[in-house]
Amino acid sequence: MDALLDIRNVSREFAVRRGMFDPRPASVKAVNDVSLTLYPGETLGLVGESGCGKSTLARMAVGLLPPTEGSIILSGRPLMEWTALERASRIQMVFQDPFSSLDPRQTVGASIAEPLMLSAKAAGTPLSRQELYRRVGEVLERVGLQAGHISRYPHEFSGGQRQRIAVARALIAGPRVLVCDEPVSALDASVQAQVLNLLKDMQESLGLSYLFISHDLGVIGFMSDRVAVMYLGRVVELASARELFAHAAHPYTEALLAAAPSRDPSLRGQRRPLTGEMPSPLDPPSGCPFHPRCPHVRPLCREQEPAFSPLSDGHFVRCHFPL
Repeated sequence: MDALLDIRNVSREFAVRRGMFDPRPASVKAVNDVSLTLYPGETLGLVGESGCGKSTLARMAVGLLPPTEGSIILSGRPLMEWTALERASRIQMVFQDPFSSLDPRQTVGASIAEPLMLSAKAAGTPLSRQELYRRVGEVLERVGLQAGHISRYPHEFSGGQRQRIAVARALIAGPRVLVCDEPVSALDASVQAQVLNLLKDMQESLGLSYLFISHDLGVIGFMSDRVAVMYLGRVVELASARELFAHAAHPYTEALLAAAPSRDPSLRGQRRPLTGEMPSPLDPPSGCPFHPRCPHVRPLCREQEPAFSPLSDGHFVRCHFPL
């Protein structure tokens, strides 16, 4: 099966200042040699601590940031060869905070209609105002709102309703891929469930593929077919969701699972939670980047960075001594 989105050895470097009194130039590799593939109809989950590079990777995947190295292939063609108008009808993004991603000066109808207008312009078939409003009303009803909401402004809606509007805006141009960057982390638990179920329903009815980013393993487990775990800009483990949750092979994945709350008292205390802070990307440790926090560290881990190697069919891990 051909991949819809193929991220090949992608890195992204940013120039930064070391400090107020240190003028020497420095750079941070927010994403370091990441390769991922997203297939038709699947959800690829991406999980990791804040600052590990998830959002940077998401922005590169939709063309908001160019990679420093590597390439991103969308529907068999390099992403940067698609014009912005062409990309609008093929890949869209749902951001974490719907209030900041919606223009407060525009009605929700105008915000939702914009991607559709762009994709119609790219196809050379501009739509009439009547057709635009009809299509916007349909997509609002599809995400559980009313067509009559078309003339309201973002501040007139709740957080969950605003995220539904953001989903409607992402869907209206008919993309095949949605990149969801923490789409429910700003919502209450009950509203989270509603939005996640909405995304599931949309995927089933429209045949969508999701690159789904979250720090919440419960959300990742519910949404994902496969899961990639990121640490300090690198993918350290990749497996099916079932395999990853049952047989985590990287100590970092094990620590993330230990930190997740469990409703089963018999499972509590079986895994040690992660301690310490993530190293600074300005000065990453030698060898395995995780070794300063790893409870299973050995001398080789401090000296040599492990390769991303297959552990079993579809299960890859970046560790000298997988669990």
